[in-house]
Amino acid sequence: MSDPASIRRQLKIKTGVATRLLKEGKMYQQEAQDQQRKLDKLSAEMTEEWDVKNATRMMEEADRMIKDSSQRIGNALEDLKAIVLSAKLALGENPDLLNAEKALMEAEKGLDVAIV
Repeated sequence: MSDPASIRRQLKIKTGVATRLLKEGKMYQQEAQDQQRKLDKLSAEMTEEWDVKNATRMMEEADRMIKDSSQRIGNALEDLKAIVLSAKLALGENPDLLNAEKALMEAEKGLDVAIV
């Protein structure tokens, strides 16, 4: 993939993927926190057993989604790193490359905060 147009296109795609997955991961983490609060509230109020079991299942599903999202973010960041390295050699200073590097740094910074 030495064609500069192809490299720019891949940069845009992989930058978008990494950004979207990071946002998705943050959303899943927020959902897990909300589910945990709901579960704690139901447990404290001594509601019906079915409600507590259902809330527990929802919490477990949110945890699974966080793990899956974290794995997908890791894969997307590795892909983005690889294309950024090859683009540095092929494109030099390019706005798409700078945008991809910025997104990569923000994603890695956000990854530390967003995904456990």
